Amino acid sequence: MTSTNVTPVILCGGSGTRLWPLSRKSYPKQFAQLMGEETLFQASARRMTGSDGAVSFEAPLVLTNTDFRFIVTEQLQAAGIDPGAILIEPEGRNTAPAILAAALFAEAATPGAVLLVAPSDHVVPDADAFRAAVARGLAAVEAGDLVTFGITPTHPETAYGYLELGAAPAADGAPVKLTRFVEKPGEARAQEMLDAGTFLWNAGIFLFKATDIIAAFKATAPSVMAPVQAALDDAKPDLGFLRLAPAPWAQAEDISIDYAVMERAENLSVVPFSAAWSDLGGWDAVWRESGPDGDGVVTSSGATAIDCTDTLLRAESERMEVVGIGLKNIMAVAMNDAVLVADMNAAQDVKKAVAALKAKQSSQATQFPKDHRPWGWFESLVVGGRFQVKRICVHPGAALSLQSHHHRSEHWIVVEGTARVTVDDQVRLVTENESVYIPLGAKHRMENPGKVPMVLIEVQTGAYVGEDDIVRYEDVYSRE
Repeated sequence: MTSTNVTPVILCGGSGTRLWPLSRKSYPKQFAQLMGEETLFQASARRMTGSDGAVSFEAPLVLTNTDFRFIVTEQLQAAGIDPGAILIEPEGRNTAPAILAAALFAEAATPGAVLLVAPSDHVVPDADAFRAAVARGLAAVEAGDLVTFGITPTHPETAYGYLELGAAPAADGAPVKLTRFVEKPGEARAQEMLDAGTFLWNAGIFLFKATDIIAAFKATAPSVMAPVQAALDDAKPDLGFLRLAPAPWAQAEDISIDYAVMERAENLSVVPFSAAWSDLGGWDAVWRESGPDGDGVVTSSGATAIDCTDTLLRAESERMEVVGIGLKNIMAVAMNDAVLVADMNAAQDVKKAVAALKAKQSSQATQFPKDHRPWGWFESLVVGGRFQVKRICVHPGAALSLQSHHHRSEHWIVVEGTARVTVDDQVRLVTENESVYIPLGAKHRMENPGKVPMVLIEVQTGAYVGEDDIVRYEDVYSRE
């Protein structure tokens, strides 16, 4: 059997507000360990690796934004996956410009490239079944079709769009011609479509040749072509990433691939997929996919349920215990800076909480408690009027920028590992239980020269302790 080379295109720029407080704009759900030890992004990338005879996956092509670029490389490295190109979108313009940019890039690099486009936040427990479904779609791709994947519905879901098929799916899962896309239905209509047997959930996963999707854009959404091509032509390399040019990119229409192309194209086929799948579009989906016990209860390691039914309890901090007593149909998710408690039937309304917090200018609306940086992460432990206490973790071999502050001095206490510390013209090693003082205005830097993470406690004191009080002189990560 001849193997077809397929390039995965992983989209990972979304914010996932319906899974707040664990998913936030600064650190969305695809990078979180929602379902096991791997993140959703890592699991998505792993599904699209290796070769099974019919399909041989190339290195993944990733589209993300500048805030997540180092998280992407860090998580792929941790999963043992070498990335291909990583394209940086200057701003979110929805899926159509992102997919077109990937297609234009892939076609220029490898003429005739076959692309498998997938979001980075789906749960597909059976990776072999997924790869088999991809293999079943290759014949339609070779015939020039744009292939989408439809999930066999298990219940009358109102949170998904649907695909109407020209005929009921065959037992072998062969591709079926698509009749039309159907918007998210009401409950009665969802039940009708479930009963009809010719409707599948729209998974938002696509398989096609780069040349065919480019031709489809030219035919159905020609106005998107010029700005995306210009953004790619004027793209700039940056530390292994490729930054799309912001000016032309901003001119691209903010539109989904469904509206721009798929609902207007005629050469569409659907591969039915009957194995387990979820887009984890809300905490109710997390509850369902986590496998509730006999009482319908799901708990994390830091949560205890007493006399509860149909309930989700999660503690997302190692320093926290969540206890539910006599709860029914409740979801409770606790972090060290925010707690969500809601009726399970209101899972799709969690985004309203995010909007309400934004309206009151609460940082919890968008900012994750741990602030992830290229070199590691930090979290604020205590914040006062003229002081702040942080825990800082620096990855092995990583270094913060050479910097100074106008309004604060700092005291560093190493609690794990060893730090190489620069203060003006002095460089020294600081080991566990040792400390160093950084005077106001001094040029300073911390590095981790070791092979294990380095953790320190930072005590800031001064008139202002905001993150924007930084003057950078040198930075290995090219941040301004």
